[in-house]
Amino acid sequence: MGKKLVIGMFGFGVVGQGLYDIIKTKDLNLTIKKFVIKNAAKERSLPADLFTTDAQSVLNDPEINTILELIDDADAAFAITKQALESGKNVVSANKKMIATHLEELVQLQQQHGTSLLYEGAVCGSIPIIRNLEEYYDNELLHAVSGIFNGSSNYILSKIFNENQSYDDALRKAQELGFAETDPTLDVGGYDPKFKLAIVASHAYGIYVNPDHILNLGIDKLGEQDIRFAKEKGYRIKLVPQAKEIDNKNVVLYVLPKFIAKDHILANVENENNGVLVQAAFADQQFFYGKGAGGHPTGSAVLSDITALRYGYKYEYKKHIDADQIKYTTDYKLKVYLRYKSDDIIDKLHFDNISERFYGEDFKYIIGEINLNQIITHKELINQNGNFLAVIS
Repeated sequence: MGKKLVIGMFGFGVVGQGLYDIIKTKDLNLTIKKFVIKNAAKERSLPADLFTTDAQSVLNDPEINTILELIDDADAAFAITKQALESGKNVVSANKKMIATHLEELVQLQQQHGTSLLYEGAVCGSIPIIRNLEEYYDNELLHAVSGIFNGSSNYILSKIFNENQSYDDALRKAQELGFAETDPTLDVGGYDPKFKLAIVASHAYGIYVNPDHILNLGIDKLGEQDIRFAKEKGYRIKLVPQAKEIDNKNVVLYVLPKFIAKDHILANVENENNGVLVQAAFADQQFFYGKGAGGHPTGSAVLSDITALRYGYKYEYKKHIDADQIKYTTDYKLKVYLRYKSDDIIDKLHFDNISERFYGEDFKYIIGEINLNQIITHKELINQNGNFLAVIS
C-alpha cells in the first residue's frame, strides 16, 4: 500500500472537487484531514468541520505529511509550498504560474530539506508529459517539444475553423462553458501556455528560464482577414508553444500563433484537448494527446502525483546536471506572416528577407524571415490593434 498520506488540501474549486470525486471511489491509503478555503460562508458539499480558513493550522499540523496546493493565486501558492517543503511536508501543486516563476528555488528547497514537489497537473491536464520527460526521455537528446498546451484558446480556434464562428462568438461560448475566464487574457494572450512551456523546457533541457523572458503573442488580435487567408492557403491556425534545440548548445522558446497544414498532427487537436509533440534524436517523433482542462482530467494527474508520493517518488532533475552545456537563446530566425495597419511597423521591424507582400483596401500583409529578437523588441508595437503575427511552418 505504500506510505500512509495525511493530506491538507488548499482550495476546493473545480480541480479540488474533481480530485475528491476520484479519491472517494478508491481505497488509496490516504486521508484528507482538512481543506483550507478562502470563503467560509460558501456552501460546500462536505461537512463544515472539514474546512478551515486558517492556513497555519494545517501547515503546522504534525499529523499532516502532504500538502495539496490547488489555488489560483500564484504568490499565495508559493508561500504555502515553500513553508510546507521547509517543514518536511511533500507537496503536490497544479499552479503552473507559481512553478514556472519559482522553479529554481523550489528545486533547491527540495534538495535542501529532502522533500518532494510534484506538479504533473500543472501542465496539459491529463497528459503525463512531465513524468515522461523525467523518466522516458532522461537520456535522450530532444530536438524539439511543441504542441497545444491551452484548451481555452484551442476551443476558440476550433469553433472558428470548424463552425465558421467569429472570434468574439467563439470566446463568448468558451466563457459560457467555463473554458475561458471573464478576463481571458491569460489564455488567449499566450501567458498560460508560456508558463507550461517554461516547466516543460526545464525537464526537457535542464534549463531554468524566467517566463518573463519568453516571448508570447496570442490569438486576441486574430481578425477575419487572417482566418480567410489561412483557409485560402489550406492552413489551420493554432497557438503553439515551441521549445527547439539548436546546435546541441542552445534552446529557443516562444509561444506564437502558427499556420499549420491541415494534415499536420496538431491540426487535428480540437476543442479543449491538448497535444504534445516530442521530436527526439533516437525515439524520433512521439505524440501525447488528451484532455487539457477540467476537474476530472486535471484531478487524475494530481492523483497520479499523490499516489507516487506514497512510494517516495521525486523528480530527479537529471538534465540539470548537464545544464551548463545548454543555454537559452532568443537569437533565432523565424518565417512569419504579419498583417499590419501602418507601414511604419515594417520600417521598424528588420526583416532579413521578404518572400510575399500584399496590399488590399482593408488588408495588408507581409511574409518573410525575421529574427526572434526583433519580435521581442517590438512586441508592444506588433500587439497593437490592426496587427497580427503568426509563424508559418
